[in-house]
This record gives sequence, structure tokens and C-alpha cells, in this order.
Amino acid sequence: MKSILLSTVAVAMTATFALADGHSVVRMGTEGAYPPYNFINDAGEVDGFERELGDELCARAELTCEWVKNDWDSIIPNLVSSNYDTIMAGMSITDERDEVIDFTQNYFPPTASAYVAAAEGVDLAGGVVAAQTATIQAGYIAESGATLVEFATPEETVAAVRNGEADAVFADRDYLVPLVEASGGELMFVGDEVPLGGGIGMGLRESDTELKEKFDAVITDMKADGTLNALLVKWFGEDTAQY
Repeated sequence: MKSILLSTVAVAMTATFALADGHSVVRMGTEGAYPPYNFINDAGEVDGFERELGDELCARAELTCEWVKNDWDSIIPNLVSSNYDTIMAGMSITDERDEVIDFTQNYFPPTASAYVAAAEGVDLAGGVVAAQTATIQAGYIAESGATLVEFATPEETVAAVRNGEADAVFADRDYLVPLVEASGGELMFVGDEVPLGGGIGMGLRESDTELKEKFDAVITDMKADGTLNALLVKWFGEDTAQY
């Protein structure tokens, strides 16, 4: 899944969240720009796989969810600064990120990243490849020998391919699939898929151990009773990775 590549070390701060009772409010931070994981619907509300999953996790944990939209490049610093209590934003679990924040177990299995281009035969090794800034996909391209062009949003990375600014875009395959299918042949997968990250998890401040335990317990329950797999299939199709 999409993953932040931290360029600076966040300073640990004292968490303000505390579980006082079974109806505590948990502020859920998300990007709202990465369908079908998370996006803003026509009513102006956070929607998508992570909204539905997050609401169900909160209901099972007897918590009240409040959703907060935050730009991707500052999503970890603003969690650490207590602007919200969790991150559910298609965020892959990585060792680097785990040095700054904590994670629940993954709620989306490890999946592949992929290249999409406007034509076959593009030079992925030495050409120009677009990726969203501060992601492990961007980090991978930077070390691959290709020329990396970074953009603030995933939409801009795909637009760079359409307008000829980049030879290909490198992103989560699950994000790219519906775009390729809807392009009418204008976009296509090229090259090999690349496994990156350790699955998607919910990010939390390292001090919020009780909250992590609550969410870990309900994620385990949803894996065991099949409801998590049902949500994965609903939002990503029958071919998506499951538990």
C-alpha cells in the first residue's frame, strides 16, 4: 500500500487521547484522496473502504469515530501533534515509520505496486517515472536508476503520464486498476509488479497502547468472522488479497 517515506524524524509528543469510557471519541485521520481506500464523496464526506472499516472497528470497540481529512505529506506529523488519534489512509507498515509511530496489525494484506504507462515499451529503468511524494514508491524509484518526478497527490502522478510529463506512474496496483479499466485503453500496466511494504495498518501514537489493543482485538475478530474479507471483496473485487 501507499507508504510515507519519512524525510525527517518527528519529535515524540505526549498524547492527549485517553480512554475514559465505552463512548470515547476517536478522531480518525485520513487523506480523502486515494480511492477506493479513502475519498470524499459527492456529499463532501469521507467515504471508501477505510471509512466503512473504520466505522465498524469503532462500533465493535464501543468508540465514536470522527473523521478528519489531512494532506498526505503532513499526516504523520499531525498525528504526533495530536490533531487526531489514528491514521487510516492506505498507509503501509514500514520499519522506518514504526520508529516514529505505532501500528495495529495490518487490515489489508501486503500487495504489489505497479507501473502504468500510456504505451507499451516505455523505459522503466532509465526513463521518467512519476510517484506521489513521500511514499515508498517514490523511494523505490529514486533508487532504481530512473528519473523520479514527485507530485503531492496521486491524481497528479497519473496526469503526468497522460500529458507526457512522465513515461510511467508507479503506485499501488489496487489504486491503479480502476483507473486503467476506466481509461478505455489510454492507460495500461507495463513491466513487473513490485512487492513493497508489510500491509496496511492503522497508525497511532506510540503512547496510545490501550487504543492500539482495542483496535487490534476488533481487527482480529473481523478477520476471524470473515467480515474483513467481505469488505475487501466489496471495495477491491474478488481477485484482491484476502485473509
